[in-house]
Amino acid sequence: MMHRLFRILIVPILLVSLTACASVPTATRWAMPDDTMLGSDIPQGTATVPNVRIDSFTVNVPKSLKVNERNLYYPIGDIVWRGEPRGDRYAQIKAMFDAGLRTAATRIDGARPVRLDVQVTRFHALSEKARYTVGGIHDIDFRYRLVDVETGLPIGPTKEINADLKALGGQAAMAAEGRGETQKARIIAHLARVFYEELMVPGGHVTANLGLLQAINDL
Repeated sequence: MMHRLFRILIVPILLVSLTACASVPTATRWAMPDDTMLGSDIPQGTATVPNVRIDSFTVNVPKSLKVNERNLYYPIGDIVWRGEPRGDRYAQIKAMFDAGLRTAATRIDGARPVRLDVQVTRFHALSEKARYTVGGIHDIDFRYRLVDVETGLPIGPTKEINADLKALGGQAAMAAEGRGETQKARIIAHLARVFYEELMVPGGHVTANLGLLQAINDL
């Protein structure tokens, strides 16, 4: 409770000071959905990679995650997504994860067929106000597990991933849009890289260091 109160109090102060020096705002995290996935231990990255290929996958965006549609610099909530017309944000986020996984699966060519189960725990992109001015961070968190297709048993414990991505703002965002690099396209490509790194690179995905505002998200 004290951590949550601290975030509520500190965020407006930081936004004022950081906007004044041309930094970028982001949001906070505190809501977590019910854990519908097996395993709770969070393993550290290992020096080896699993010899697997993605035979199938599932993506769950729990309805317990709270959506915020307010056009503020710092809309507090678990889901903030404005890269598509207003609609079912849960379905839109699932579709982006689906697309990223389909792309990653074509490049992950191990011997053992697995099902990859994903549960999104946070998807906080930019409001319109932030995107057209200062930019920020796409704060994306999820957990995943691998399941052996032949036995139906999990391979190791569930793992939690932070997949933050620098979000463009102002003129940089407009220029990217002109090149076809929409928020949606950038996030899908980023998710494909994250899943590829998790299953093909020793140690897995390494979270980008995006500075103070990212650190505040992790409080």
